[in-house]
Amino acid sequence: MDFGVVLQTNPPAARTVQLAKLAEAHGFSHVWTFDSHLLWQEPYVIHSAILAETKRVIVGPFVTNPATRDWTVTASVFATLNEMYGNRTICGIGRGDSAVRVTNGKPTTLKELRESIHVIRELANSRPVEYNGATLQFPWSRGSELDVWVAAYGPLALKLTGEVGDGFILQLADVDIAAWMIKTVRDAAEAAGRDPDSIAFCVAAPMYIGTDRAHMREQCRWFGGMVGNHVADIVAKYGQHGAVPDALTDYIAGRTGYDYNTHGKADNDHVDFVPDEIVERFCILGTAEEHIAKLEQLRALGVTQFAGYLQHDNKEETLRVYGETVIPALQAHVAAKK
Repeated sequence: MDFGVVLQTNPPAARTVQLAKLAEAHGFSHVWTFDSHLLWQEPYVIHSAILAETKRVIVGPFVTNPATRDWTVTASVFATLNEMYGNRTICGIGRGDSAVRVTNGKPTTLKELRESIHVIRELANSRPVEYNGATLQFPWSRGSELDVWVAAYGPLALKLTGEVGDGFILQLADVDIAAWMIKTVRDAAEAAGRDPDSIAFCVAAPMYIGTDRAHMREQCRWFGGMVGNHVADIVAKYGQHGAVPDALTDYIAGRTGYDYNTHGKADNDHVDFVPDEIVERFCILGTAEEHIAKLEQLRALGVTQFAGYLQHDNKEETLRVYGETVIPALQAHVAAKK
């Protein structure tokens, strides 16, 4: 299993770069950042600084969307970073949440998402693509490589992911829900004639190493609110029961609103509707042993990467314990002599 860390690009940018360097030092393979240009600093600028000051980590947005930038611009960013830093980028993409809703926009359609994935991937892999009635290609790009991982919750988005995604991003760590969604993506891939094992499966959730359960839950309750934005869309489209497991949809019954000014922050004041049970199920909290136990369950489902959100007050210690205890426990052990 690989391990990623998910950072917000809060100022100063040097702090984000510092945490990325620390994550690499502790054995994380991926550094992801939020992409919401009004709420936080522009991620791709900071990605360049992270890549310049690290040696191995793969860097990308978690997640971008097809609405806020022209698809060819997004592809150009990745192809340029790959030329500069040696194919160390990755693209997480979804229909859009805070980046579009803060500007009074709406998430894109699945048709637009599907088309954008194709355009971004082809151009960022130094290949030509049909776009707006013309065949386009970067004449300056040679040998660029980019995987596109799709963030999804609803049935049709999961189907799309299985059909076209290089990877699947599930932003919650509930084992039962993850099992259902991974199976849905794998079934869609197989139905489309793809090898399901060729798809990366990434579970993302807040990770907090500690022993004070009440404090950890309060620091991570924001995550249930963030997931609730997407769940509310699913309920609005499909109704309360049937389309996805009730374990995902039932908890938003008390949701009355959401303030994007505190989106993704521990002090979010619109997440009182999120019960402790959901925080515990959606996140990974507790001692190193508790983290390892839950991650082993997720790995058994086919999860190939855990990406831990680090929006809380115990960042450095959580990274340290992961590097010294959790990550080694989940990696293959090789004997020096047999």
